[in-house]
Amino acid sequence: MSVLQVETDPEKVGLSGERLARIERHFSRYVDDGRLAGWLASVARRGQVAYVAQRGQRDQEAGTPVEADTLWRWYSMTKPITSVAVMMLHEQGAFDLRDPVGRWIPSLAEPQVYLAGPPAKPVTRPASEPIRIWHLLTHTAGLTYGFHHVHPVDAMYRQAGFEWGHPEGMDLEACVDRWASLPLLFDPGSAWAYSVATDVLGRLVEVVSGQPLDEHLQTRILGPLGMSDTAFWVDRERSARLAALYSAHPRSGLATPLDGSAALSPRPVLSGGGGLIGSAGDYHRFTQMLLRGGELDGVRLLGPRSVAFMTTNHLPGGVDLEHFGHKLFAETSYDGIGFGLGFSVTTDLAATKGLGSVGEYGWGGAASTTFWVDPAEELTVSFFTQLMPSSTHPIRPELAALVYQAIVD
Repeated sequence: MSVLQVETDPEKVGLSGERLARIERHFSRYVDDGRLAGWLASVARRGQVAYVAQRGQRDQEAGTPVEADTLWRWYSMTKPITSVAVMMLHEQGAFDLRDPVGRWIPSLAEPQVYLAGPPAKPVTRPASEPIRIWHLLTHTAGLTYGFHHVHPVDAMYRQAGFEWGHPEGMDLEACVDRWASLPLLFDPGSAWAYSVATDVLGRLVEVVSGQPLDEHLQTRILGPLGMSDTAFWVDRERSARLAALYSAHPRSGLATPLDGSAALSPRPVLSGGGGLIGSAGDYHRFTQMLLRGGELDGVRLLGPRSVAFMTTNHLPGGVDLEHFGHKLFAETSYDGIGFGLGFSVTTDLAATKGLGSVGEYGWGGAASTTFWVDPAEELTVSFFTQLMPSSTHPIRPELAALVYQAIVD
């Protein structure tokens, strides 16, 4: 078990302990007024954890507090892990990133693009180019999510049973084949839209490796990094440590319980885009591997150049999401933010209107979790809570301001 704990005095790594204390004071108000049940935050610099704080209940109804070993649903913070798995296969020569994914998943070989018409009877045309692995890594494949509620294709996903879950009786292979039968929002590579693309990548990992996704991640990433608390479900032995799931009440804004019991049993769909559950300590180890250029404690998953490549803005012409993205749900703002291979990347700090660094990268999850890695400051930050959806409160920009104002060297 990887339990997150402070390893150094903040001042030894260029941080002010007094200023870091503002994080707890600020987010304690979220618990005191009922907006969050509980949370845990961590800040590490130069490879050492300098700050850990937690407040509130992991389960309000049970009266159990947030603790260092609490288990959290990571949702889309799973995406960077799946993307690392893809790039590890790429490093082995398994495929070129420009390869059409239809070579391995035949149902995706001839995608259609939506032109007009209602969800029940759409007018489509053949895509101008195939969906390539690069498109999936960058969310430029033209796929979508049912929960966007913006485009007719989103409604088609919902009608097929894909909004915040999957239809009964389907596994990952069946889900991907069903998505392949639905039209794309746009031609691959022509725009950015947050989507099930990383779930498709999870299926690609299965086909190329010959292993189920959970087994592959365990043997190639989770096990080697010592992420022993991370899995696609929580067994009975660890169930008491799982944080309860909440949403904001539409009138009061108070954290209101949701049914989170799906996390307590094996899942037929191994979601590489949003299925992992684990501790803050485990995710910290993943971020340290990234910060160190693909290696941690003598275990190397990726070469440094692969990590640098993944965390470079891959949007055409170096544009940001404001100019290339569809205005759909995302775990980040659009201005001054590009997208790499599985991560958002800050490209223009002034445009973001927030504290940070050019080149920092990260992502968040649907239950208001977030993380980022800042190579320039040798900094990693994470925040865990369980409030759906992540757009309910401006947690990430508030956390960023509180972290960066504490850097004093």
